[in-house]
Amino acid sequence: MILSRLLAVVMALCVLAAPARATTFLRDADMEYALGQLAAPILTAAGLSPSQIKIVVLDDPSLNAFVVDGRHIFLHSGLILKLENAPALQSVIAHEAAHIANGHITRRLGNIRAARTAAGLGLLLAAAAGASGADPSLATGLAIGSQSSAQRRLFAHTRAEESAADISGVRYMARAGIDPQGAVDAISLFTGQLNLNESRLDPYAVTHPLSRDRLRALQAQVAGAPAHPRNPTHDYWFARAQGKLSAFKRAPAWTLRRIGSEPYKDVALMRQAVAYHRQSNLPKALKAIDQAIAARPKDPYLRELKGQILLESRQFAAAGQVYQAAANMAPREPLIHGGLGRARLAQGDFKGALQALEAARGRDFSDPRLLRDLGVAYARLGNNAMASLATAERYALNGRMSDAELHATRAVGQLPRGSAPWQRAQDVLSAAKQAKRR
Repeated sequence: MILSRLLAVVMALCVLAAPARATTFLRDADMEYALGQLAAPILTAAGLSPSQIKIVVLDDPSLNAFVVDGRHIFLHSGLILKLENAPALQSVIAHEAAHIANGHITRRLGNIRAARTAAGLGLLLAAAAGASGADPSLATGLAIGSQSSAQRRLFAHTRAEESAADISGVRYMARAGIDPQGAVDAISLFTGQLNLNESRLDPYAVTHPLSRDRLRALQAQVAGAPAHPRNPTHDYWFARAQGKLSAFKRAPAWTLRRIGSEPYKDVALMRQAVAYHRQSNLPKALKAIDQAIAARPKDPYLRELKGQILLESRQFAAAGQVYQAAANMAPREPLIHGGLGRARLAQGDFKGALQALEAARGRDFSDPRLLRDLGVAYARLGNNAMASLATAERYALNGRMSDAELHATRAVGQLPRGSAPWQRAQDVLSAAKQAKRR
């Protein structure tokens, strides 16, 4: 079973080292969908499958974007907040897609396998090889802790690769009908860093080496490329992703002061709802999100946000109803099903919670919060073996291999020998043993 093998790959890679500075993934169904809408035309133009490559956001205020395998493009939250328009963000995605399409990451597989002593190498993700059922040893990972110069060098591109990715990225943008001036806009963020000491550089300037020749070459290529009008759909989804992110990351007062400059009414209302929710003003938060839903009644992600607001305000029954409506609209979205399961847990509906949470896990097994909720649901239903398994997998994904081994041992002793859950527990034990040997 691919999911079981892929989980084993993730857990095995997680044991390389402990992160020097914990960096977390920002998981939000709305934001991930918006970024997917922006990425899809770029990935298609690059000859890559939008359904096979995921845009992943890291909670990091520094400016960076990178790839380490053929299945993920990583964006720092700070970069998304800093960029000023959709083409600029799409140019970053195009550049990283070029590293995948041009095969630049292949040479790193050996380096990553040899990087057990590199400072800051922590929580890792599985590579395309694992996801496709190929040799798990081909899996690669994500370095956590961007302050580590050793880690940054591990993932640094050469100047030749950067130039090639610049050329390919602009071509992808032109092919997708996206204004390539966005590439110049994006790289201009870093032009002031050319004379800085490395310790003061943004991570992007280290992993993507800059030079004035490279900047001039990019400007010349963009000048010779066909111009394209701005795409209103892309502009909307950029505003949606950036607006959702900023509403949660910026101070609520900052958000509310700037609502009037938001060109999209539903995005403005969404941002208002988040700001009021963070100020614990439930009536105003619900009024704003209800108005946003009225503007886009078929949008499941706005309903998901309302469910989150209700759940975090301890309105559990109402949250469950709203999450159910969102899940009906987006039956394949694991984060929404995870929210539904969380709401049902809070209501005391443990069977209903388990159903929703297992549906979510079937599509996204690598969410530690989901695994935590699964463990609670199984424990409340008296299934201690499966509770131990979910807890073991959660600890393994977080790199806590000693705790993972303890719970996996309990699960193995209670699960039917040879069953799929038993094999998953064995995967955790194998990863834990590997960690001890290192």
